[in-house]
Amino acid sequence: MTTPPTLFLIVGLPGAGKTTLARRIARERSVLRLTPDEWMLPLLGTGGTDRQRDILEGRMIWVAHEVLHSGSSVILDFGCWSSDERYAIRAIAGLAGAAFSLQHVDVAEEERRTRAARRWRDSPENTFELTDADHERFLTLYRPPSEAELTYAPLPDPPAGFQNWPDWATHRWPTLPRLDTSD
Repeated sequence: MTTPPTLFLIVGLPGAGKTTLARRIARERSVLRLTPDEWMLPLLGTGGTDRQRDILEGRMIWVAHEVLHSGSSVILDFGCWSSDERYAIRAIAGLAGAAFSLQHVDVAEEERRTRAARRWRDSPENTFELTDADHERFLTLYRPPSEAELTYAPLPDPPAGFQNWPDWATHRWPTLPRLDTSD
């Protein structure tokens, strides 16, 4: 019996250690790692707008789905600040017949901010400068995974107006093509 591929979703705020964990998993398991921050600067010359990030993430989710269908595992190092985003990506992994591994990375707030500032100071070509206002805004937007998410409780129904989580995902990430849910 073969082991199904796994979609690893690394979540947390900037500076929490998501990319460090994603790199370690990629190295240990020899799997593809998709990290939007590493694409934004080379493609756009800046951190881009939220809309541009959504566009890039949608294409990366589609690539991850294709990689899973090919029988290989993949890591999405996205942050995914809402449970709806995490549920949608978990459902997409399921469509591909893959296992799903939610990895939540969290550190003390002072340490997280120190790491983000150090990353900017040490390698500005690979990251974005974050102000105190950015950090405060992120804290108001971020919802850590619930116990139900971390224990892989059955997926709840998608938000009203959506047939299923992949349908919701194509609304959230507009460049994600509709995925076949009939399999």
